[in-house]
Amino acid sequence: MFKKILIANRGEIACRVIVTARKMGIKTVAVYSDADKDARHVELADEAVHIGAAPSRESYLLADKIIAACKQTGAEAVHPGYGFLSENEGFAKRVEEEGIAFIGPKHYSIAAMGDKIASKKLAKEANVNTIPGWNDAIETAEQAVSIARDIGYPVMIKASAGGGGKGLRVAFNDKEAFEGFTSCRNEARNSFGDDRVFIEKFVEEPRHIEIQVLGDSQGNVIYLNERECSIQRRHQKVIEEAPSPFISDATRKAMGEQAVALAKAVKYQSAGTVEFVVGKDQSFYFLEMNTRLQVEHPVTECITGLDLVELMIRVAAGETLPLTQADVKRNGWAMECRINAEDPFRNFLPSTGRLVRFQPPRETMWASDTEHLYGVRVDTGVQDGGEIPMYYDSMIAKLIVHGKDRHEAIAKMREALNGFVIRGISSNIPFQAALLAHPKFVAGDFNTGFIAEHYGKGFNAADVPHDDPDFLVALAAYVNRRALQRASGISGQLPGHEFEVGEDYVAVLLDEGGEHRRQSVIVRDFNAHEGSSVVETGGKRYEICSSWHLGAARIRGQVNGQPFTAQVDRVAGKNPLARRVVHNGTRLDALILSPRAAELHALMPYKAPPDMSRYVLSPMPGLLVDVAVQPGQKVQAGERVAVIEAMKMENVLFAAADGVVGKVLASKGESLAVDQPIVEFE
Repeated sequence: MFKKILIANRGEIACRVIVTARKMGIKTVAVYSDADKDARHVELADEAVHIGAAPSRESYLLADKIIAACKQTGAEAVHPGYGFLSENEGFAKRVEEEGIAFIGPKHYSIAAMGDKIASKKLAKEANVNTIPGWNDAIETAEQAVSIARDIGYPVMIKASAGGGGKGLRVAFNDKEAFEGFTSCRNEARNSFGDDRVFIEKFVEEPRHIEIQVLGDSQGNVIYLNERECSIQRRHQKVIEEAPSPFISDATRKAMGEQAVALAKAVKYQSAGTVEFVVGKDQSFYFLEMNTRLQVEHPVTECITGLDLVELMIRVAAGETLPLTQADVKRNGWAMECRINAEDPFRNFLPSTGRLVRFQPPRETMWASDTEHLYGVRVDTGVQDGGEIPMYYDSMIAKLIVHGKDRHEAIAKMREALNGFVIRGISSNIPFQAALLAHPKFVAGDFNTGFIAEHYGKGFNAADVPHDDPDFLVALAAYVNRRALQRASGISGQLPGHEFEVGEDYVAVLLDEGGEHRRQSVIVRDFNAHEGSSVVETGGKRYEICSSWHLGAARIRGQVNGQPFTAQVDRVAGKNPLARRVVHNGTRLDALILSPRAAELHALMPYKAPPDMSRYVLSPMPGLLVDVAVQPGQKVQAGERVAVIEAMKMENVLFAAADGVVGKVLASKGESLAVDQPIVEFE
């Protein structure tokens, strides 16, 4: 067994590998860029080596620097994680030639399967079901349009070296095929250094189901059941689960056997994933093979009780698989939510900056621990006070739960999301909460078009209906009462004029447009020692009891005898006296006032925000890579104005209306803040 391994990655996957290595008694070496000098994976590793500047092409994608770091530290093996160089056959080959073990498949397997064009041909030869498409590299956008017409729309335009939703577009007509080809090429070149693109038929109403395989150097290959990955937004997975609520045992077996046949055809050793697109009649077609560990591997670990990272390391060290196909278990139901640094209420634009607070829910399962299952696990590469840089992908953490069945897994996930505190940046937690509560998701009735169908016009607060909105008002009043109790106990008050806490209040419910709805609230029977109170509002009665203390962002307790977890905070900005309550993805901002204070508040004028319609604003923090207009230029609505790059994705800004450019306020290469003006129209 290896004594020391280097992890050629960053973030949560680097931390995940370190945890297993530590369990196995293996020393670890982290590599880091300028942006990651204080990152969690650097702190967790036994040693750390600086390998370059913040952009990945100047650090994590430099094979020479990583191999030099291995030699410098005496690392005997490299774990590439996912992304970056994990599916680069040239890197795997170089590592092997330098006498360093690659914790992953052999370079010839990566060459065969990592290249999506070659893998399609090999899959056909191995009698694996494949979808119709053009499997040779396409040179021009015109050729792409011609091929798309021959196959028949809709088609999927895909970078050969792509992954993680990068370098992928779906086209429904010639215009989309032309533009999609160009965008795919650019994204592929920037993210993977390989701009080859191919096209295949897009199966409508599909399920995305993948089979986890595991092979060793003795030729043994097994499959570890399936993962359901159909809940996707713009081809990026959002929620994954194992097993799938859709496929039958017969389909699972057939898919598993085809995945094993394909892996054996390329002499695959290590963990890998064969992805299939599955029709509603359970017909399935090979999509691609990911020759690496997947982001969503924890759900497979939960239902099988296996540590996939440990098995990868053991196989790389020459060991035989410790189990056969008959030994593979399928216990309970696991789910994973990807917690991303993005603002769901601003069309999921990236959100970068400092994590002012980062408090994950209480963990009862841990990575690499195969004994304590049926709980909650958090895999992350960040910590309280850490920075979310703009140079890498947007994932902050993975939240994993394991239940006895799907119903229990959903309930556990909803409760865990309620207790996941993230401040300083925006996250997609409200969106995850809405998905988990959606009746069709709960029923298991969905496909890869689920999010586009139900949230096609974007996501807003109205998309997260709460089953009892009066509870949020009651909780805000309860928290306010706890704060007033402390105020009433402050020493030095003038005798006879002490602060008295009343029972009658008015909740002024705030919204963005300055409209305020008012609701009467009565808070009585307050017991400071027990933390209990009775709150009456909206014709309902809530008996709330909690050990919450002032300043804590998370509140746990009981309401009418039932447990709950929620988040409470002050509202920054216009109403610092307001309370914010978040529960099941729904957010309520409310001022809890005495009846007289509420009367006076109603007389306060509303200050409307300034009119910014003449400006094109940066919708997120990022790098301005192009400004397509000049002062004096006439611009039509929908015309390209600027391009911003953040978290490995290009975002094109278009003019909202016809106009003439007055000033260009930012220059190419500038780092922009959110809402920073780029162009002003006359």
